[in-house]
Amino acid sequence: MDPSFIAIAFGCGLLVYLINLPPLIGFLAAGFVLNAMGYESNATLDTLANLGVTLLLFSIGLKLDIKTLWQKEVWGTASGHIILSTLLFTLVLLAIKAIGFSLAMELEWRQAILMGFALSFSSTVFAVKVLEERSDMSTFYGRIAIGVLVMQDLFAVAFLTASSGKLPTLWALSLIILLPLLRLVAFRVMSRIGHGELQTLFAVFLALVVGHGGFELVGLKGDLGALIVGMMLASHYSASALAKSFFNMKELFLVAFFLSIGLNGLPTVETLWIASILLLVLPLKSFLYYTLYKGSKLRIRTALLATFSLSNYSEFGLIVAALAAKQGLLSNDWAIVISIALALSFVVSAPLNSHNESIYRRLMTRFQPKENTVLHPNDQPIELGDAKVLIIGMGRIGQGAYMELEQRYPGQLLGIDSDVKKIELLKELDINAIEGDASDSDFWDKTSISDQLEYIFLAMPNHAGNLYALEQIRYNHFKGRVAAIICYPDEGAQLRELGVDDIFNIYEEAGSGFAHHVIEANAQLLSKP
Repeated sequence: MDPSFIAIAFGCGLLVYLINLPPLIGFLAAGFVLNAMGYESNATLDTLANLGVTLLLFSIGLKLDIKTLWQKEVWGTASGHIILSTLLFTLVLLAIKAIGFSLAMELEWRQAILMGFALSFSSTVFAVKVLEERSDMSTFYGRIAIGVLVMQDLFAVAFLTASSGKLPTLWALSLIILLPLLRLVAFRVMSRIGHGELQTLFAVFLALVVGHGGFELVGLKGDLGALIVGMMLASHYSASALAKSFFNMKELFLVAFFLSIGLNGLPTVETLWIASILLLVLPLKSFLYYTLYKGSKLRIRTALLATFSLSNYSEFGLIVAALAAKQGLLSNDWAIVISIALALSFVVSAPLNSHNESIYRRLMTRFQPKENTVLHPNDQPIELGDAKVLIIGMGRIGQGAYMELEQRYPGQLLGIDSDVKKIELLKELDINAIEGDASDSDFWDKTSISDQLEYIFLAMPNHAGNLYALEQIRYNHFKGRVAAIICYPDEGAQLRELGVDDIFNIYEEAGSGFAHHVIEANAQLLSKP
């Protein structure tokens, strides 16, 4: 790949990052800059982009509980939105034709429905990146947003298979037998390969060879294979570690994906006008998501934040436009229209998601909407019971703190974590823990921090989450002591400004804790007769 691609991508990404916007906006801009300079997409870039998307879908599968897809707020929202949004965009495109845009004159009602269907989808790549950056993949709103995207991906795969005219081979039926066997073998391997480079290579092998390659071999979409293989392995205890093992590699490949969007072609005045109209219609698409989520008895915050994650256009639109152009149904200019609308929707949606919490608060203060009288079981407020110590974030550090404090506060400890799977495992270990999102403003608004609570330990791996939780704790006038973990000294300074009582640097104090443990153990041995 030309070094200019890397240099311009890094430069644009850095400039955008310095103004507190996600780097992916810079990567999109880099694609348009390269296009203006006369560069075109090439086979290497396309290969890297496809690898990024395949690994992304595999990683989604590793974090997805298949039961999520059968929930009303997922399949109901996904199905209802596809129908309503397709109708909306069909009418919009026919209205654009009526206005007199020459590019739209080729649109008959069949082509308009086809493009409306493509525009109804939201971007899996964008939503996952935003949720991962906020460490919100395991939150309730994050799970239902990802669930809707997975359902959309399944619809997209079904459509692409039907439109290509290629039916799966009879060998596809063998997957019914082979996949369960593969799961057993993969579980055994995952339990024995450790956490080094072999684990990373095994993750890539499963995603690209077994998932993508295996499904392509029997006439099915390769990306669907990567997603399904990931979902099969999601219940293994090391699935999250497997996803983390190739996280940076996946992110690097996705840079190529965002570059390829801008390299699709230079916009004309007319394509810019049509893309701008589609951008103006985007709030209506978002409103449909919000209405359907609210109809599933979700809280306002859950429905709103999930909607923000889906407020964009999808790369699927590009695929459909390219397919239609290849079959002679539409001109290639429609692919440019979709690429511009897609890029613009990312530019709008990125700051919307970065500041989603503050936007939610302003909307609640200004409009004071009413919550549903009956809430979804997973969206109920948190009850702390008789706990005197609250540990927020039940990872390895949170669990260690719980075990250490259990003797001093028997039956008076409560752990909070947003990961449902982790909560189930903790309960099997007789650890008192409940599901809750401490970065959720409603968590604190609907939780009574009584005077009996003496300590709150902030042990979330994401510093932004700990910072936000501390702000809420101080806002609720908590009189006890608050402790928090940090990784870097500057994080400690931020927490000190907000009045945290105790700070534990997990890197600096791990060594001293190790030494203290060994000396204490030796002292006990020497004291024995």
